[in-house]
Amino acid sequence: MGVVRRIGRVARCAAFAAFAMVAPTALADEVTVLCNFEVDWCEALKAAYEKTTGDKAVFIRRTDGESLAQIRAEKSNPRADVYHAAESASAKALAAEGLLEAYKSPHIAELHDWAQRIAEENNYFQTPIYTGVLGFGYNTELLAKKKLPEPKCWKDLANPAYKDEIQMAHPGSSGTAFNMVSTILQLMGEDEGFKFLAAMNKNVNQYTRSGSAGIRAAGKGETTIGITFLHDSVAQTVQGYPVKTVSPCEGTGYEIISSAIIKGGPNPQGARKWMDFVLSPAGQSVAVTVNKFQIPSNKNAQVHPMAPKPSEVKLIKLDLDKYGSKQGREHLLSRWENEVFKAPK
Repeated sequence: MGVVRRIGRVARCAAFAAFAMVAPTALADEVTVLCNFEVDWCEALKAAYEKTTGDKAVFIRRTDGESLAQIRAEKSNPRADVYHAAESASAKALAAEGLLEAYKSPHIAELHDWAQRIAEENNYFQTPIYTGVLGFGYNTELLAKKKLPEPKCWKDLANPAYKDEIQMAHPGSSGTAFNMVSTILQLMGEDEGFKFLAAMNKNVNQYTRSGSAGIRAAGKGETTIGITFLHDSVAQTVQGYPVKTVSPCEGTGYEIISSAIIKGGPNPQGARKWMDFVLSPAGQSVAVTVNKFQIPSNKNAQVHPMAPKPSEVKLIKLDLDKYGSKQGREHLLSRWENEVFKAPK
């Protein structure tokens, strides 16, 4: 096993162990949030929430997989109140297990139709805060220097020319990567999709913990291609890195990211107050202040002018429920581990 592969496996193991870290002890007026956003966004939300409500917030930075693990491990005595920035399928799985509390915020009426529909379909155990479109980005300078073809489609990523040139996250720890794998399976069919992913695996130099790590590495010239959501790729370009964003030619999936209340958390009133804040225009407009490019669910929230527009990309008819259950998720991850991650390079 190569050094990079071993490092990736060690990082993945560390990710699943991370939920056991001791969380800060919340005071009576504090809401404790498992925050899957980047740290700067979590901190900006915390500051805006405290300024707006006068209450305190404690956030614990997690990936999607780590949040799932922590909520399940603590089901008899939850230490957190809110699962924030939850991938919709993950939240759906937790709701089915009885680990979330339903809540219909008064801000529901302000949301886009797609967000209202998903909240209603999920009986208000989750409410969307944004959507994002899946794709990849590449470092234009590295591509030219190495004389590599320009990738335009998902199928291009299995081209042997990209040997060790791609980074993506591990679908067990990252909602971004889980979404990518389920998108490929829905585009190609499950068996053909796993064959494609196994072929692409030969070109992956590292499976990272975080969904945005690969595109950040591409921006810095540490890898050529990063699989990510388009808003994370655009962010690298805005920061001045030589990154070109690609919406794959075959069509692509998208994420629905929600906020949800953890059942039995220490501060249920604070959890509802947090939900109301992050669904409000003020809460969602925080994204623009920290240069985030997602498409917010509240119709009255500010949208960054560089944000990708779903109308300009080819979106597939994504079945958000197919792999949303615990059994569906475990099935996908088991096949990925055995047929892709363990496949010969």
